[in-house]
Formats: sequence, structure tokens, C-alpha cells
Amino acid sequence: MSENDRTVFRRPVDGKWANKRDGALRPEGLYDTQKEANDAARQNLKNSGGGELKTKGLNGRIRSKDTIGKPDPFPPRDTEH
Repeated sequence: MSENDRTVFRRPVDGKWANKRDGALRPEGLYDTQKEANDAARQNLKNSGGGELKTKGLNGRIRSKDTIGKPDPFPPRDTEH
């Protein structure tokens, strides 16, 4: 885990989507849609040298992970040999 890793999740208090750096106390931004929060998090990662973006669904479970702005340490494997 890098210090730049970010998580996008929906806040139960007001239903806004948060873009939060892992380890931070407060989100960097609040958005009306998950797409807006994801786009902002991607831009933050690109500007800060890269990291892992985790996106949580409405149920609070991680629905996707993506490495942004640096080589992926675990790239997808091709199923055909």
C-alpha cells in the first residue's frame, strides 16, 4: 500500500460520494455521482505520482481496483498461451 492510494465510497450520512486518500481523516472531495468521485481520484493519483484506486459499491464492498500512473505490480494475465 502506497501513501497515495485512494478509496471512493458513498457516505451513509448524506449519500455523497467521497474521494479519500487512504490514511487521511477527511475526504479530499465530495461528489454527487460515483463517476465524478472516480474521475477526481484518478486525477489526484496521476498528479501525485500514481497509486491504487479502490472503488466501493453501495453495499460497501470493493467492486474494483485499478493501478493508476505507475506500472501495475500484478498485471492481468493473458488466458491464452
